[in-house]
Amino acid sequence: MKRNPFNFAIAALLLFSACVSQEPAPVSQNIRPENISIESILMQDAAWYQSKETMRIAENVMIYQLATGGWQKDTDMIRPLSENETRMLLRAGQMNTNSTFDNDATTTQIRFLAKMYNAQPTPKILDSISRGLDFIFTAQYDNGGWPQDFPNPQGYHAGITFNDDAITNNLYLLQEIATSSNPDFKFLKDDIRKKAAVAVKKGIECILKTQIVVDNTLTGWCAQYDPKTLAPALARSYEHPSISGLEGVSILRFLMSLDNPSPQMIKSIQAGVAWFDKSALKGIYLKKSNIKDDDFDFTVEKKADAPPLWARFYEIKTNRPIFSGRDGIIKYDVSEIEQERRYNYRWYTDAPLSFLRDEYPVWQQKWAPGNNVLKNKY
Repeated sequence: MKRNPFNFAIAALLLFSACVSQEPAPVSQNIRPENISIESILMQDAAWYQSKETMRIAENVMIYQLATGGWQKDTDMIRPLSENETRMLLRAGQMNTNSTFDNDATTTQIRFLAKMYNAQPTPKILDSISRGLDFIFTAQYDNGGWPQDFPNPQGYHAGITFNDDAITNNLYLLQEIATSSNPDFKFLKDDIRKKAAVAVKKGIECILKTQIVVDNTLTGWCAQYDPKTLAPALARSYEHPSISGLEGVSILRFLMSLDNPSPQMIKSIQAGVAWFDKSALKGIYLKKSNIKDDDFDFTVEKKADAPPLWARFYEIKTNRPIFSGRDGIIKYDVSEIEQERRYNYRWYTDAPLSFLRDEYPVWQQKWAPGNNVLKNKY
């Protein structure tokens, strides 16, 4: 992932503050609550959200909220902050810095603050949630997609971004708000629910429009798209326009989570499932090997009874798995790219397996009885 410039700015400001400030840091400054991380703050029992320590974490999360209304990614928002750090963070948050939807950012913070508002309601928390939701509404393109960053995305960050579930995270959140299906958001007013419903409708339309057609047949989705033409687009040099064997799983899961799907949605889901089914790679597994110290590599080995895998990227016209190093040259064998990219990127995935085996049959029986598109058994 691209380095987070906001984190570098924060680090510089905090280093400067530590050098010039005479304020002693609190003893607990570097002590984290046991077993709590930004990834786990949504998975605690109800009593945890009523504690004084959890309110301190909520205060931290609001301190890290940017003037745009969103948050940045890969930031430790849990550990206690000194007064001087708080001042520096609030100052940095007023800079013209992009917020992001990458790596579950922004939606995670909004969900956490909603839990906190239900447990310990304060106007400050409600305001933070409102600004976060306004950020999501404002960042949505007219065509229904979302960029990775906003309001000033650069390069591929401006693309319609399915990568890392950026769009589907937004859609799940807004769908829960629009339908009142999540009691965490019961306090939101009807005008917000209506705005969420409109945003979800536009997002679904974007999903349906961006499904890739090959030889007059619907297939899957690219990880990112040009925001103006809706054409599959390049991201980083090794992330080519292609059909994704990973992102499409989250897209289909979202579509399948919706009640009373339209005929167009059913057609889209059936086509996407059929594409995953035919694109399964059988008889191979990934063998990890140690090269030196903590450096590893993997090779693709043959094994007749190995569970199926899917490539991260498939060439649009041929449906062949493609791979690429930092030079951006497409290869058809992962062994032909450099070891660093070969090991440090997820070129294969088994994510579609449980989806096809366990989830699709349930959906199909309910919404498309008599039309199971799977040709393989999982």
